[in-house]
Amino acid sequence: MSGSPARLRRHFNDELLVRVGREYDLTPLAERLLPVVQASLHKAEEALSLTRHFDPTRSRQRFSMVMSDYVMTVLVEPLLRVVAEEAPGVRLDFHPIVDGQLETEMHLRCHDLMIVPLGYQLPGVSEAVMHDRFVCLVDPDNPRLVDGRLGLRDLAEMPHAACAIGKSLTPADRQLETLGITPKVQVSTPGFSVLPFLVSGTDLVAVVPERLALRYEGFARCAVVPTPFPEVPLVEAMYWHHNRHADPAHRWLRETVRRVGASLDEPRPLGAAPSRRIDGTDASHGEHAFVELTVAS
Repeated sequence: MSGSPARLRRHFNDELLVRVGREYDLTPLAERLLPVVQASLHKAEEALSLTRHFDPTRSRQRFSMVMSDYVMTVLVEPLLRVVAEEAPGVRLDFHPIVDGQLETEMHLRCHDLMIVPLGYQLPGVSEAVMHDRFVCLVDPDNPRLVDGRLGLRDLAEMPHAACAIGKSLTPADRQLETLGITPKVQVSTPGFSVLPFLVSGTDLVAVVPERLALRYEGFARCAVVPTPFPEVPLVEAMYWHHNRHADPAHRWLRETVRRVGASLDEPRPLGAAPSRRIDGTDASHGEHAFVELTVAS
């Protein structure tokens, strides 16, 4: 070890460490090198920890997941509870979806999982995780709201607040397109979570997943009403790269996400308060079967 600093100084042609009183400080070059070296050491530690077996109770592995703010709002809390109990040393890093991520394979290589609506045709392997449906959000005093409902003409004429993720249309947008309705988008955001607050006090309407709408119902002054077209299912799926498919740690991560997603779709235990839907029924989507593993070209 005593010769290592000297070799590094010769290699970089820099002192790297300079004495300041009784201590040493990093040189400007060393300060720029530090985060790169730390990241390299972390990757090396991860590589050395990989084995043919994975023990979640002892692992300190770090997983990276990309998802919308809607999925973060609904899925992350129960997922963290399960991971804290079964794998207390495991770290989960959550990242938002950014423009361009849904059109390329590169991000599947950089992250362990991406959770996005089924149908984006991402390359790699995919499996359904959870189900939801779309509802409309409007201000309770909006004059177009009659008996707690909106009509198709209302959706065609009202200004919309919309979430723009990638270039693909949402299932609800595709349904409106088949009905000959092109939403008049007045405000667009990169996420769903802000939409209830944009609707409150305005003449805007937003079409959002029901679970998110009910989560924010007590925080934003808005009415949650059924869509004026046949129910459109929303299926969120996890995608991953082919080269991670057989990894034991990754299999554990997928199984954990799968179980948590299934718990959201299943009816609650007897005696527990059911998840309320806007039509007063249970929010379970137990009638939907999970999609088999699929490989996108």
